[in-house]
Amino acid sequence: MATRGLTPTLAAGLVVLSLCACQPMPMPGALDVVLPPGEGLSADISPTSRALQEHYGRVQQGYLARGLLRVDGGGPDATFTRRQLVDNFMRIAFFEEFTRVGNRIVSRQAESHLHRWEGPIRMQVHFGSSVSQEMRNRDRVFIARLARRLSALTGVPITLTSRRVNFHVFVVNEDERRAMGPVLRAIHSGIDASTVSKVLGIRRPTLCLVYATEGRAKGVYAKAVAVVRAEHPMLLRQSCYHEELAQGLGLPNDSPRVRPSIFNDDEEFAFLTVQDELLLRMLYDRRLRPGMMAAEGRPVVERIASELLGGEV
Repeated sequence: MATRGLTPTLAAGLVVLSLCACQPMPMPGALDVVLPPGEGLSADISPTSRALQEHYGRVQQGYLARGLLRVDGGGPDATFTRRQLVDNFMRIAFFEEFTRVGNRIVSRQAESHLHRWEGPIRMQVHFGSSVSQEMRNRDRVFIARLARRLSALTGVPITLTSRRVNFHVFVVNEDERRAMGPVLRAIHSGIDASTVSKVLGIRRPTLCLVYATEGRAKGVYAKAVAVVRAEHPMLLRQSCYHEELAQGLGLPNDSPRVRPSIFNDDEEFAFLTVQDELLLRMLYDRRLRPGMMAAEGRPVVERIASELLGGEV
């Protein structure tokens, strides 16, 4: 879902921040989205949050009217070759969309080293007070199912827990997100002001985001935070869960060349595709190592792709 890679350096290590910053354009005259029971936010949310909820409802309706936000994982109309799989992995795993220029984080693709988790992920989902109980229950079930799928693909144990959490998922409305500064600093004591500002100040086109910090070992993630707008209707929200949790595992870039995939800006697919699953399996193949650069990693990636799809690359 659009732009998702940002790389400021912190005292605690490298931070990779990925934004789902689409430029959503609702279809003229789109019908109002019918929300599932209990899907709406509390009645006392601010006018700003209420306006965003209505806006994103129209955005989702516009996407669906154009045949976007597919949940089929790809099909005969969205095939890819071994060569494309290799090239796509190199684009998504070894490059990031954003880089730091002085004290600013700007949209500029830059090569980076390979990132991933090397130990268990202990994930906690935090809901803002604006989120209804029905929506919390539904989303917890969805995220738990997604976590099991990601764990099976990567071999990384992923559990939902409230103890020793190293991957936080926040589902908050506009006002709650703007007040998250102290929470972010409590999670990452060394977080820099530009990253905090980026999270607190995301604009309407940004649907969701994730950032992760390295620990002492180069390329090894130690903590991650994902933020999803509570104003989204269900499918947009679920799409954010798929992309941000997957990108938080170590696939920080987006590219319009990658199809079928959620790692691009076109919103064609809402959920992980067959190719996305292969990208995750490749990322966690033990022949690749955190900290690898693209030149070292490419021959390994080519061998893995040949084994996954058969034949020569």
